[in-house]
Parts: sequence; structure tokens; C-alpha cells
Amino acid sequence: MGTWGMGHFDSDAAADFAGSLDDAPSDKRESVIREALTFVVGTGPEEYLDADGAVLAVASAALLAAQRQGGTPVDTAYGPDEPLPRFAPDLGPLAVLALDRVVADESELRELWADVGQDEQWRAGVLALREVLARGAGGAQGAGEQEAG
Repeated sequence: MGTWGMGHFDSDAAADFAGSLDDAPSDKRESVIREALTFVVGTGPEEYLDADGAVLAVASAALLAAQRQGGTPVDTAYGPDEPLPRFAPDLGPLAVLALDRVVADESELRELWADVGQDEQWRAGVLALREVLARGAGGAQGAGEQEAG
């Protein structure tokens, strides 16, 4: 895993994912997010979740959380450059389930952060996203017009 920081887009996989969002037609960007989250949620609790799938789920959750009250805008150079749609409210609960899976025991991404002694800090960042998304769809910020880049 090519990772240079703890930000949700500070890895090769997340930066490539942002590029795939930019390359997708604007009406298909939500589908790209949904697919990343659905893949992780569909990985059984006893199955080993690979790091790349987990990274895409975290990046997706960061983009969703950016549209929620209390969410942090995605303003890294490694995030998407193209405007994102206002995401459907049902993606929030899906993202919460995905993040729960990402921090679970059978997660390679969690193990990789533990191997370098930064799992608690990483987990705190993931759980902060989860908290924003778990609050529900109320109070969306209007980031649908915001460029996440």
C-alpha cells in the first residue's frame, strides 16, 4: 500500500479512486461510491477485507460526510477535482456499515495501521466519519455544489 499520510485520500488507492470519480460521467459518480461501500459491506465478518477495498470505503465515507452537518470538506489535492452530486440519503447508513467493517478484526487496513503503531489515531479518524454519518441526513451542507478537490 503506497501511503504517505493519514488523510482519507493519502494513499495510491484513494487517489486513484478520486481519479476514477473524476473520470466517471457526473450522473454515475454516486454509483461509484455506492459500489465501493457495497463491496465492503458484502464482505462477511469472517472474511479478510483487503486494504484497497477498505481504503475506497473510507474515501467514499469521507466524501459523504463532507455533505453532512459537522462534516469536514475534502480539500486535499488527492481528492476528486470534479463537482460531486448531492448523494442519496441511503448512502449514509451504508457507509456506517462499511466503516464498521473496515475497523473490524478481519481488516487488512486496520492491521497495517497497527503494524506501524498508528492504529488508534487512524481509527479515531474513521470513527469521526462514522459519527457524522450516523447522525442521519439532516442538515446537509450543500456540498453538492462544492468541488471536493
